[in-house]
Amino acid sequence: MLLKHFASKFGVLFLALLCVVLPLMVHPYFLSLMTLTFIYSIFAISIDILAGYAGRTPLCHGAIFGSAAYTAIYCVITSQYDPYTAVLLGIGMAAIIGLVFAVLAVRTSGVYFLLLTLALGMIIWGICQRWTSVTGGENGLRGNIRPDWLQSAEHFYYFSFVVLIVIGFSVLRFVKSPFGLTLKGIRESESRMRSLGYNTTLHLIIGFVISSVVAGIAGVLYALFNSFVSSSSVSLAQSVKGLLMAIMGGVGTIFGGVVGSALIISLENIISSYTERWSFVMGFMFVLAMIFIPEGIVGKLKISKK
Repeated sequence: MLLKHFASKFGVLFLALLCVVLPLMVHPYFLSLMTLTFIYSIFAISIDILAGYAGRTPLCHGAIFGSAAYTAIYCVITSQYDPYTAVLLGIGMAAIIGLVFAVLAVRTSGVYFLLLTLALGMIIWGICQRWTSVTGGENGLRGNIRPDWLQSAEHFYYFSFVVLIVIGFSVLRFVKSPFGLTLKGIRESESRMRSLGYNTTLHLIIGFVISSVVAGIAGVLYALFNSFVSSSSVSLAQSVKGLLMAIMGGVGTIFGGVVGSALIISLENIISSYTERWSFVMGFMFVLAMIFIPEGIVGKLKISKK
């Protein structure tokens, strides 16, 4: 058991060191894929807070993610704010939308929570599609909002990597805290936690807002990386993509989202280079994964260690 513990720690350290030296070893295109993987890893972690620890599976986080990106780019291209203020406003917008969604949705559970968050996310998508004077409609918004010190692809890669590490370990501490353990208790039996005197609604609202803030951080990083945002960034497909990343890696593992995002982004690019029907192949692979490893890759490894 002790040997396995040290082996897992060594593996994590090796992967971290590999990420540090990666810019010296790969083509700039693969460096951009790795940066995108870091961003979507943060997005998957935000979904895992609710799906893995609170027992609430959301389908609205794509809307929260995209709203943060829209806000950050809009604030800069209208020349009202500097990039740092725009980033903070983007994260703040994610928190506000998350709070509104939470108040409306947390009193439901199961499929009702899933459908309600789906509907709330579609409202945001509809606004982004129709409010063309602000969002640009289907054309979206374009603008380079990176500060000067992040203009280099290597610098932004390292910045995204550091943010992922900070967010990952912060969320890990959060879910292991008394508050996080309360969320786990709500997942197992909300009625029992309520009978013990816990305000389950308030705990779920706070958990939802924290999850939204993490999604907002991923959204502003995406805006900094892509310098473009459109209605596809707030669509249902974006929410499903993030959820699949969390599921493939392992719901309730936090860093499973990193594995899931790396796997999905890699497969998307590899399969699409061979066939135009890459989405069919990806869908078939997801079905097989859900049948044979429903606990996800990291979840499966944890079970095998036991």
